[in-house]
Amino acid sequence: MPDYAGRSLVRRFAWMSCLSLMPIAALAADLSPAPEAPPAAVTELPSGWSFRFIPYGWLTSMAGKQTVRGRTASVDASFPKIVEDTIGKGGTLVGLMGDFEARYGALGLYGDIVWAKVGVSGDSVHTRRFDPTISGTIGTSHSVNVNMAIAEGGAAYEVARFGLPHGDSPAIPTAIDLVVGARYWYQQASLSFNLSTSLDISDLTLVRNRALAKSGSVDWVDPLVGARVRFMVAPGQNIFLRGDVGGFGVGSKISWQAIGGYGFDFAEKNGITYSGIIGFRALYVDYVQGAGRNRYGFDMLQYGPVLGVAMRF
Repeated sequence: MPDYAGRSLVRRFAWMSCLSLMPIAALAADLSPAPEAPPAAVTELPSGWSFRFIPYGWLTSMAGKQTVRGRTASVDASFPKIVEDTIGKGGTLVGLMGDFEARYGALGLYGDIVWAKVGVSGDSVHTRRFDPTISGTIGTSHSVNVNMAIAEGGAAYEVARFGLPHGDSPAIPTAIDLVVGARYWYQQASLSFNLSTSLDISDLTLVRNRALAKSGSVDWVDPLVGARVRFMVAPGQNIFLRGDVGGFGVGSKISWQAIGGYGFDFAEKNGITYSGIIGFRALYVDYVQGAGRNRYGFDMLQYGPVLGVAMRF
């Protein structure tokens, strides 16, 4: 006779075995490695117009040569030295500066204005040379004073937008813009020299015990081309780099600019996002016009930290 009792016992054991394995299978499913989080998607181009205005201060140091009426003086002055020589003497502690950009999709239109009245004297100024047509020995320079305005305008067009690999972390959204524009320069400069018996002062102005060379108004326009890179390193935080080159003999012989900085959002109110800007800016130009006693030259590097507040809406 069939062993029904044995078969029943086997079936019970099989069911118990299956039931006992179910929690283990479920636990194994729970312990399976979770899929890796996909990298952060690159931000799409925003639709509609956006605007950004940045009033900022450029704590400018200067290094180079200033030529007025054929007389050339070298300048090497840090920002603290310029502050020392301008406070109480009609100069400004920090020039007035502002930057504006309107953007629609990949296209941006921008403008930037710098105005400064700078005076440097003492050990920061040294006479370099006189034009060969001007007689007299080279004495000592006393001071250099420059009223200067720089206005820049142009367009930026985004040519690439991608995620920059960053190890195991999500990719960093990155955008590259090409920049084309023009930079307008306006200057009024003067050099003062300590009087000496051999100094040719026939075309200079005498002020107390010094001879003063004045340039009058000088202006020119430089075309420029460049590029800008933007990295969104975290929500509300970005790093930007920009460089351009210009002049090309149209206005100045050559001009270049390099800017780098960090921006961070800190407030939002009434549809306006406020951001702090910390960076560094260097701007060089080599310009010359005229000859002899009418020669004017500005071969100067201006550089220093930039601090500002951006308003974006």
